[in-house]
Amino acid sequence: MSFPSDEQLAYSTISEIGKLFRAGKLSPVELTQFLLRRISQLNPKLNAYLAISGEMASRQAKAAERALTTAKGKRARTDLGPLHGIPISLKDNIYTKDICTTGGSQILRDFVPAADAPVVAALKNAGAVILGKTNMHEFAYGTTSNNPHYGSVKNPWDLTRIAGGSSGGSAAALAAGLCFGSIGTDTGGSIRIPASLCGVVGVKPGLGRVNADRVIPLSTTLDFVGPLARTVDDSALLLDVIAEHGKGERTFRPVRKTAGRRRATRLGIPKDFFLDVLSPEVREAFEQSVDVLKKGGAKFKQVPVPLLQEAEDAGNQIAWAEATLYHEDAGWYPRRAAEYGEDVRVRLEMGTKVSAVTYLRALELREKFIAKFHETLASNHIDALVAPTTPITATRIGEESVAIDGKDHLTRWLLLRLNRPANLAGVPAISVPYGSTKEGLPVGLQFIGGVRQEVLLMELAADFERAQSCINRRPKFE
Repeated sequence: MSFPSDEQLAYSTISEIGKLFRAGKLSPVELTQFLLRRISQLNPKLNAYLAISGEMASRQAKAAERALTTAKGKRARTDLGPLHGIPISLKDNIYTKDICTTGGSQILRDFVPAADAPVVAALKNAGAVILGKTNMHEFAYGTTSNNPHYGSVKNPWDLTRIAGGSSGGSAAALAAGLCFGSIGTDTGGSIRIPASLCGVVGVKPGLGRVNADRVIPLSTTLDFVGPLARTVDDSALLLDVIAEHGKGERTFRPVRKTAGRRRATRLGIPKDFFLDVLSPEVREAFEQSVDVLKKGGAKFKQVPVPLLQEAEDAGNQIAWAEATLYHEDAGWYPRRAAEYGEDVRVRLEMGTKVSAVTYLRALELREKFIAKFHETLASNHIDALVAPTTPITATRIGEESVAIDGKDHLTRWLLLRLNRPANLAGVPAISVPYGSTKEGLPVGLQFIGGVRQEVLLMELAADFERAQSCINRRPKFE
């Protein structure tokens, strides 16, 4: 391979890899074998992957190599686009034909789907190479990826700390240079939380953007499927393939802003809730990120977001009820209750106590919250809200509570708190890395947009990404 170093190759962008492929300086087979060796070496330390589809990945890489090979002076035979030959991973609650899909649970340890999920089919049609399935919080029902059946996912920045959940394996694999992109799911922040804690980009699309069929659900009302990647542009390339495009939307890739091309960005900082409970290091990082955005020309306005406190409880009621219904319908709960991890079993039991009236009222409040959210953006002429992704950085594995300003808060509550509003509102949100704490732990900044505003969010996130250099940081756990 003609490349300066293995580390540089492992942390290259999808676009950089594509250029090497098409210049004949690197082949999909070489790259795939390189990553499979790297996974074999490093995954035992991280526990990011549950299953490696080595034979399938090798076949897909060979097919990509044949298609992208150019005869002298001629174009590639069949170029399927930017993801052709690119090795990626999938969260293990996404159906994959001929590959076990466990959902992070012992209950499904032998489940091999007969067909791919639509998102997987789309990736294969785009020529992506599927490396394997990533570790996760059991049935996506948690925020830490501390899995009692398959072991905890370790954060590459500090192996004693959580990667975040529930898509923790996807974020850890990316941060460690064990894939070039991943697909996760997000019910209350399960893409954005691990993206923030591991220092990568995570995108939760809005309602109707990505087909969630054949994905093991947590809450059918609040679930979303989306990409994780190392850069905003890479996440857009993945979203281009798995998402539905609206009229006039050919790509989600951000266009670099030029002087005079676009009006000043108008960003809203929520007056309440989002900034009420933050660790000192996250608060400092957020204030610094606002300064970065201001220097880039963004205009800020403090805005109220009504019903946030009420929506938080409504989100719990909806998720508890819908999760329990799914597991009851599947015949697993309560018949196989002893096979669940304790934390998931307790939450499923909580779902049995949500009355029909409580659930319907929660759905009604959600509709009110959606209306108020969009009214806030429109009446204040705001392009997007900006806030920390998580109030804390990665906690130590097993650390169930964190003290902020002298008061203990549950880790799970803290990690969900700033993420669930976007799920309830059904709007897109993106977490982008911003700097790190004195301990070297990543911090994430979150942009939350209006309905069908993924293109605008990508532009905002890319501008912010370009304004600071933290995207080039790499963990030193090897």
